[in-house]
Parts: sequence; C-alpha cells; structure tokens
Amino acid sequence: MELRDKNGLTEREYLAQYRADKYPRPSVTVDVCIFSRAADGALRTLLIRRGGHPFLGWWALPGGFAQPGERVEEAAARELEEETNLCGLTLCPVGVFSAAGRDPRGWTLSCAYAALIEGAAPTARAGDDAAGARWFDVDFVRAGDQARLTLRAQGDELRAEAAVLREQTPFGEALRCGEGWGQGLAFDHGEILLTALLRLR
Repeated sequence: MELRDKNGLTEREYLAQYRADKYPRPSVTVDVCIFSRAADGALRTLLIRRGGHPFLGWWALPGGFAQPGERVEEAAARELEEETNLCGLTLCPVGVFSAAGRDPRGWTLSCAYAALIEGAAPTARAGDDAAGARWFDVDFVRAGDQARLTLRAQGDELRAEAAVLREQTPFGEALRCGEGWGQGLAFDHGEILLTALLRLR
C-alpha cells in the first residue's frame, strides 16, 4: 500500500504536480584556496586574474560554476585544473559562503575548498577564463577577534580583514571569518581565504 500525505497524494502524484519554478534557486559555485608551505614555514597562495566580468582584471580564487549533475568536490577539482593546470590535490571543505550580494550576478552560493602543498610551489599555468595565475606571499595575522591578510607578489598587494567568529557545535569549536573588507580581491574571496587560513593554523 502506498503512503499518502496529508493532501491524500502518493509520492508519484505529488511529484507529478510539483512545480520547481515556484521556488527561486541559487546558482552553485566553487572556490579553491591553494596554499604552498616552504621548508622555512613561508606560506604562499595561488590566485588567478579574472579574464571576464564581473571583477574583470581582479585577483580571485580559482573556481566557477558547478555543472548540472556534478558533485561540488568534482567541480572544484575540475575548475582548479582548467584555470591553473593543477590537479591531483586533496581538497578539503572550508565552508559554504552565501551572504546576500556576494555576487553581482545574482543569488549565488559558493562551496569553498582548500589544499596544502608542502614544499616548493608548483608552476601554475592560467587557462580557461583565467587571464593569469600567480603565487602570492601570505602574511596572515590573527589578533584577538580580528584576522588580517596581506598578499604580495611582483608589485601587487592585496588586503583583507574580518572579524573572527567562534561557533560552538556538537562537533567542537569552529572558527570562521565574518563579512569584512577586502582590497583587490574579487567577490568575498578575502573572507574565504581568511576562513581557510584559520582552519589551516
């Protein structure tokens, strides 16, 4: 006997009359933080220069839109390889970033990932819609409830700052950065990088 809901519908009947267009849907994107740590502890991160709108010419994390039917972790690995030619890295989840207005194109949420390479930073080659790829030296400072990030490479200097938020969960304390400000970084990529660095440290 098929189960019926409070309206007397079976699951097949419910799905036949269900209208997905009644509910707005966000676009799903991925962003990838890649860090390289040298033997002396110096940290670098890989950014791409955006080759299209929005934020044309700005520095950003490698990433892009997930395709229909694609798992977000697969999208992250695909976008990383397409935009930087790096592949085979172990990508760890950083979090989901969904603040209103984070993307001028509309309602967009990002599933962010990070990877750490121990040793020399590999050569990255820009591809797909990335106009360039470059490793930046990372200067990360956490002072109490504030986190500050300065990135430097070949005359470019990028900055980000945000409040550090502590969340008690059933799985222990989690640290993340709240909305802050960034200079020279597209979207909310300063917040994503700061959050990834809090998890890394």
